[in-house]
Amino acid sequence: MTTSNAPFSRAEYDRRLSKTRIAMAAAGLDALFVTDPSNQAWLTGYDGWSFYVHQGVIVLPEGEPIWWGRHMDMMGGRRTCWMDHANILGYGDHYVQSTEVHPMQDLSGHLKARGLEHARIGVEMENYYYSAKAHAVLATELPGATLVDATALVNWQRLVKSGDEVAFIRTAAAISERMMQVAIDRAAPGVRKNDLVADIMHAGITGVGDDWGDYPAIVPLTPSGLDATAAHLTWNGTPMQAGEATFFELSGCYRRYHAPLCRTVYLGTPSDAVRRAEQAQLEGIAAGLEAARAGNRTCDIANAFMSVLARHGIDRSGRMGYPVGLSYPPDWGERTASIRSEDETVLEPGMVFHFMPALWMDSWGLETTETILIREDGAAECLCDMERKLYVKE
Repeated sequence: MTTSNAPFSRAEYDRRLSKTRIAMAAAGLDALFVTDPSNQAWLTGYDGWSFYVHQGVIVLPEGEPIWWGRHMDMMGGRRTCWMDHANILGYGDHYVQSTEVHPMQDLSGHLKARGLEHARIGVEMENYYYSAKAHAVLATELPGATLVDATALVNWQRLVKSGDEVAFIRTAAAISERMMQVAIDRAAPGVRKNDLVADIMHAGITGVGDDWGDYPAIVPLTPSGLDATAAHLTWNGTPMQAGEATFFELSGCYRRYHAPLCRTVYLGTPSDAVRRAEQAQLEGIAAGLEAARAGNRTCDIANAFMSVLARHGIDRSGRMGYPVGLSYPPDWGERTASIRSEDETVLEPGMVFHFMPALWMDSWGLETTETILIREDGAAECLCDMERKLYVKE
């Protein structure tokens, strides 16, 4: 018995499994245990707010993947996964937050039952959702097995998006546009930041037309003034003030797919320094987009942007982008390639990046970013249709 609620076709999931198994074979793995909820959803369609307890997907060299988690979440697996219900497993609640037993003891039993006591099993060691205790218990329960670090093995298979995935990201981009327009329209002196964010989030969940909005992997980041010199502050109840810039970093989300977008609003008259930085940033983004072509590398995008900043006398370092697509909290990035000078990942058609060459200065911040699609020919396509500029409200 299977469900029809998974967002993609069986052929799409078969494609993903095939890519993953080729990577497993190259790494010499007999099995793979996937804990990243984004990777779980990508392989099986599983979608639930249950990643605060131990759960994961077992991938073997053949057959359907096996989703494993808490028993009450097994029922959610039956509603969202594409596999036969026999391949959706649940453990009892006595394992949850217990000091006497651990869910990895249950998992190890399922692995042993499949003849994996002496197998090479890949696990995602550098992962938000796979704890040190989980790894220690699994190793104790499987003393004859070899646990291999397979961090990001599945993530790298997700880098080139299918046409169906790009369609979902385009829908997310339309929702991002709506959210950003609300932010720009309603930003004004005296407006409490939490009230503005409530409006932004309402727009995101409402969606566009019949396309409903999901919760994003990151909440709206909306710092103003000195707070905008930091990259990842959220909001408070302080009223917005004249003479300050506020950047809005946000993303629409559709069926867990994201299209991040950033724009900056200035209430009042920007200084000459802000205007000069805006000019340099916009020129740099245009240069980066031209470099974002199939066959070039991620570092080519970064270097094109940085060379423009250098001509304008602006010093910037660090990463300025990453792949995006299907994600769960706490991050909408895929944690593989980076747009930075030392990364030489070759760009391929179907890759999608959040190109975010933000500027954080001593007393203000300026964020203007795009979600971009690498095309078969020509420069990258910006998936959001929102004018690139500093939005000034006198």
